Amino acid sequence: MPSPEQIRATVHRYLELVAEGTAAEIAALYAEDATVEDPVGSPVHQGRAAIEQFYSALEAVQNKTELFALRIGGENEAAFSFRVVTETGDQTITIDPIDVMTFDENARITSMRAFWSPADIAFA
Repeated sequence: MPSPEQIRATVHRYLELVAEGTAAEIAALYAEDATVEDPVGSPVHQGRAAIEQFYSALEAVQNKTELFALRIGGENEAAFSFRVVTETGDQTITIDPIDVMTFDENARITSMRAFWSPADIAFA
């Protein structure tokens, strides 16, 4: 199983890449057969190619991320709350999701579930 330090490093790298990386770089943090459910209740994206496609929308906007809290539990799980501020040119979108992830022995993400809803989005 991954160490807490490895999990922590993956979460921090994930947030860095959501802010400034490419979809391919983000997808590389995931195991080949990983799943993403973002937000919870929406269709699940399975496999690295589908996950890369999901994150490709981030490449058209500017994002900033800020970690609020990270908790590591069990042998391979983490939950964290954070903020994403997205600049689309004429609009700023802010959301504070809570993500829950599981990891494989190499600290690659095997599943990610993002808890938020449209009511949680702030526009400015």
